[in-house]
Amino acid sequence: MAATQEPRAAIRYVAIGDSFTEGVGDERPDGSVRGWADLVAQGLADATGAPVQYANLAIRGRLLGPIIAEQLDPALALAPTLVSFNGGGNDMLRPGTDLAWIAAETESALRRMQDAGAEPLLLAGANPTGGLPGGGRVRAKGDELARVAGGIAERLGIRYTNNWADADLAGRQYWSHDRLHLAPVGHHRVAANVLRTLGYAAPEDWVMEAAAVPAPSARDQLRYTREHVVPWVQRRLTGRSSGDGRSAKFASWSWVEPRHTS
Repeated sequence: MAATQEPRAAIRYVAIGDSFTEGVGDERPDGSVRGWADLVAQGLADATGAPVQYANLAIRGRLLGPIIAEQLDPALALAPTLVSFNGGGNDMLRPGTDLAWIAAETESALRRMQDAGAEPLLLAGANPTGGLPGGGRVRAKGDELARVAGGIAERLGIRYTNNWADADLAGRQYWSHDRLHLAPVGHHRVAANVLRTLGYAAPEDWVMEAAAVPAPSARDQLRYTREHVVPWVQRRLTGRSSGDGRSAKFASWSWVEPRHTS
């Protein structure tokens, strides 16, 4: 008797990366996270009217090297049709960032996706630097990395979503309290950018605009430093990561059904 084959959706989407792709900042009431990649999977199902298979291997705190070493092979083993890739954001927050190495490793990973028969989708992360201490230094790295990423995408003939260049997305209203991760409305805006890159419109019921947020007061800045900056520095000094002990939230296929909104 012939073996029964597992059903396969026309779109099989895997997301790999760090906290940006995991969805940190878009927390559900139970403490789990959603994020733009989950929203893209739902948007694809809604736009096509067909179920989508979706996996998300991203883990917060990961540098580019571990993203590629730990997530790329498991992603390709799922035989996806589409793989979104973003990495290097955590590398940029550290001194001595080797942008040439990031570019070379990124291009190599994207070529491996192509060789495996999957369509790579390259993303630049959103720009958080307006609210970060020493943000100007990180902004310069991000500007260069986004430019280089565009060159890689053009050279490989792949699609590229440049969220870094979305000036509205840099506004305070799109960011969570830690100023490093997008708020839910920010994740919706990134998801809409991605869907547009793929040739689809975002669902009409998504909220992608938010009222402007005033500049923080001196008291706000002090609280922010105590609650977010100091713990981040302590983790760097002790070699710890926010992702230590965590595993992928969707390591195997989950099925995303289209919503019937009409």
